[in-house]
Amino acid sequence: MGYKKILVTSALPYANGHIHLGHIAGAYLPADIYVRYQRLRGQKVLYIGGSDEYGVPITLTALKEGTTPKDVIDRYHNANAEAFRRLGISYDIYGRTSWDLHIDTTQSFFTNLYNKQYIFPREMELWYSTKTNRFLPDRYVKGQCPRCGYEDANGDECEKCGAQYSAKELINPRANIPGDNSTPVLKTSLHWFLNLPKFQEKLTQWLESHPEWRSNVRGIAWSWIEDLRPRCITRDTDWGVPIPLDHPDAMNKRIYVWFDAPIGYVTNTRQWGIDKYNDPYAWEDWWKNPDTRLIHFIGKDNVPFHAVIFPAMLMGQDNFILADNVVGNEYLNIFNRRTGKSEKGSKSRGNMIRVSWAIDKLGTNSIRYYICSIMPESKDSDFDWNEFRNHYNGELCDIVGNFVHRTLTMIMKNFDGKVPSPGIMDEADNAMLSAISTAKEGVAESIETFRFRLALERWVDLARKANVYFDSKQPWATRKTDIERTGTTLYVCAQVVKALAILMNPFIPDGSLELCSIINYEIKQQGPEGGDDIWEEITKPLHAGFSLNPPKVLFPKMEAEFIEQIAEEHEKGLAS
Repeated sequence: MGYKKILVTSALPYANGHIHLGHIAGAYLPADIYVRYQRLRGQKVLYIGGSDEYGVPITLTALKEGTTPKDVIDRYHNANAEAFRRLGISYDIYGRTSWDLHIDTTQSFFTNLYNKQYIFPREMELWYSTKTNRFLPDRYVKGQCPRCGYEDANGDECEKCGAQYSAKELINPRANIPGDNSTPVLKTSLHWFLNLPKFQEKLTQWLESHPEWRSNVRGIAWSWIEDLRPRCITRDTDWGVPIPLDHPDAMNKRIYVWFDAPIGYVTNTRQWGIDKYNDPYAWEDWWKNPDTRLIHFIGKDNVPFHAVIFPAMLMGQDNFILADNVVGNEYLNIFNRRTGKSEKGSKSRGNMIRVSWAIDKLGTNSIRYYICSIMPESKDSDFDWNEFRNHYNGELCDIVGNFVHRTLTMIMKNFDGKVPSPGIMDEADNAMLSAISTAKEGVAESIETFRFRLALERWVDLARKANVYFDSKQPWATRKTDIERTGTTLYVCAQVVKALAILMNPFIPDGSLELCSIINYEIKQQGPEGGDDIWEEITKPLHAGFSLNPPKVLFPKMEAEFIEQIAEEHEKGLAS
C-alpha cells in the first residue's frame, strides 16, 4: 500500500527512574534513525513519545523515597525529556500520561469498549496485606518465580527469566512495601477485564497479513493469540486514570497502566495538534486516516502489548488504523569485565549506564554510533567498554574521520579550499562515484527494512572504499608531478565527503551537521508537513570552485586510559 504519512511511536518509559542505554538500543535510537531518514526523504512523518506516569512502579518508588507520585513523575519526566533531547532523539512531542487530556482519551477508549461489551466485571483472588489492610497490586508483592524458582521475582514478571504470570501464581509471596514484608493472604476483589478472545479472529487475520515482521515479534504475538484469555485492566490503587463507571467497586480502583500507556500515543498526538495548529481534531488525520502508516518501536518485553492488546483496543474503537509494523529489539546487556560474562542491566546490580551520565562522559556522536553498531535487532548484544573504544576509534575515527580530514586538508592546501576541477575520469574514478550511488540505495534499503546495523555498515563501507581509492591515487605524490590528476582525485573525494555528510545524518546528526558546516552545505530541517527529498542530493555533485571551510577533527580519538577510567566509574555504580 502506498502511504502518504508515517506515524512513529517509541514505547513510553516509566517516569520512576533515569533512562539508560538499554532503553536507547531497544526503542529510541532505531526509531529516531528511521524518522530522521524519512524526514530527509521529504516524507510527512510524525514522531510521538512521552512518559508513562501511572502504575504501581511509580507509587512504589514514591513509597520508598517517602515522597508523592507527583514528585516522582515530575522529576523523572523532566530528566528523561532532557536526556532524550541531548542524545538527539527528535520527538515532535514528548508528552505525559498525567495530563488531563490523557484521562479523557483513556476513559473514551474504556467507555467505547465497555459499551460494545468488550469489557466485563469479574471477581478475582488477589494478595492482601492484613498488616496494612490493602490489596497488593503486582509490584507490591514479591516471591519465588513459578517458572524458574528465582526468589526475588515481582508479582507480575520475573526479572531473571522474563516470565509473565499472575501474582496469585507466586510461591512464598511477601509484601513489597517499605515497612511491610508480611505474608499476604488471598482475598476477593471485583475487577474489569478486556475480553481479548473476542478479537482472536481479527488479530489472527491482521498478523497473517504481515509476514515481513521480525520473527521475534511474530513468535511472541502468535503465542499470545493462540492462547488468548480475558485480561484484567484495573488495579487496586488510587494512582491512575479513574474508571469511568458508576459502580461502588470502581471508586477505589484505577485503570491498569498497561491499558492506558499505549493510549498515551493518541493523547500526545492530540496535544501536538492543539499545540501546533490549535486544532483539537488534527490527531484524527493521523490515527483514523488509512493513508497513514503506523509503526511502533519497542523492546521485546513490550511485544504483547503492542502486537496483541493495544491492537485489540484499537479494533474496538471506531475507524482507528492498526500498526503496519511492530519493530521489537532484543536486549542490550552489560559485559562484566571482571567475570568475563554478559549480564542483564539491573538497578539492583547498579550496572546500568544512565544516558545523561554517558553523554557527560562521552558525547552524543560516539554513543549513537556504538549503540547502532551493536543494536540488538535479532539477538541480545553486549555493551563492552573495550569494544566501545575499538568501534569508535577503528571505524568512526580511523575510517570515516580520517578520510574526511585528509581530503579536506589537501583541498585546502593545494586548491585554496575550493573543490578542484576534474580532468579526464578513469575507471577507478567512475567506480568511486558509482559507489556513492550504491551506498545511497543500500543505506536507504536497510533503513526502510529496519536493519539499522547493516545501514551503518554500508555507510562506513563507503568511507572504507574511499580510503582505498585515495591511497591508490596517491594525491600527496601526484600534486608534485600532475596537479590535474590530483584535482580529479580530490574532486571525486569531495563528492564522497558530501555523500558521507548526508548519509550520516540519521545515525549521527551532530557529526553530520558539523561536517555540513565545513563543506558549506545545509540540511534543511523538515517537520511533519514533509518537504524536499534531500536524500536525492547525495549523488548531486559539489561543483568545481565550490568553497569549503578549513577542516577540523570531527571524531577525536579516545585513549585507552580515558576509557579505562570511565569503565571503572561505571563498575563502581556511578553510571546507574
